[in-house]
Amino acid sequence: MEHLTRALVDWIEIPSVTGGEADYADALARALSAEGFDCELQEVQPGRSNLLARAGAPRLVFCTHLDTVPPFFGSRTDADFVYGRGSCDAKGQAVAMLEAGRRLLKAGVTDFGFLFTVGEETDSIGAAFADRHLADPWCPEHVVIGEPTDLTYVAGHKGIYKAHLCAHGVRGHSSQDVGPSAVHELVASLQALITAEWGEHALFGKGTLNVGQITGGVAANVVAGKAEAEVLIRTVEEPAVVEARLRSLLGPHVELEAQYKAYAPVAFHVPEGAESKVVAFGTDAPHMPSWGKPILFGPGAILDAHTAGEKVSKQALVDAALEYERLATRLLAVAKL
Repeated sequence: MEHLTRALVDWIEIPSVTGGEADYADALARALSAEGFDCELQEVQPGRSNLLARAGAPRLVFCTHLDTVPPFFGSRTDADFVYGRGSCDAKGQAVAMLEAGRRLLKAGVTDFGFLFTVGEETDSIGAAFADRHLADPWCPEHVVIGEPTDLTYVAGHKGIYKAHLCAHGVRGHSSQDVGPSAVHELVASLQALITAEWGEHALFGKGTLNVGQITGGVAANVVAGKAEAEVLIRTVEEPAVVEARLRSLLGPHVELEAQYKAYAPVAFHVPEGAESKVVAFGTDAPHMPSWGKPILFGPGAILDAHTAGEKVSKQALVDAALEYERLATRLLAVAKL
């Protein structure tokens, strides 16, 4: 347990907020190289690279992301937990995966590898790039994605539709019968979106919408000429269906100005007999279909991710490493039959 804790503390102390993943990728590459894995930095953008590591020709890939949300803060520990930015999202997953890899390699298993991606917290640019550039000798049949799932396998997660709305009005003195007000138009449309139904699915449940940001206007006594909002829908339907419903609910002075991110819900492989659940948060999985059948599992709780008290249980790191090892052993044995 202690060597996993020490490794996690060391990696937490390396800031890797989205866009600044390079130092953490280098540290992981050194750790993997020291264990005997062949490592490759796959440049996604200048100064930003995915990390690939393998022992042989990977039929199974452990995958989690390099980046964290801001702001960076360092580590601390107590008897039971490791705290710090990235502890459960997702440096704890990396620690457990690397430990599983050590054990697999020691047991003579070589047909597996690792993929660590940039940008998962924003646009999954690293996962999408890796999917477009999958080449020999990579031949993955399964990709085990590490996220905080409370050590429970995930049967599926909802999709995402993130959009920017813009309302246009006629700016004027609020004492006069002028307008329309962009703020009023936007608020009316947002009310329609908030009260709408966003679909229901037998596995994924109900779709939900959040209005995350609103801006507009210049003063209380001025009719607003422009107002904007960002919305995010946790979807249970295809993006085209979601977009059509959204557009139908907008007023005549409100437009869908930009769609930032959209993907359908994802179903995951769950090992036979394992307990499973459905989650609402997103992952890199929708952006890497070429990497095999996805499996979602990891230590830590999503309620702790992105918070000022982010933490992961020390025991959960041990348990996750053991389960990653068992999972890979079973799946790779089947693949050889």
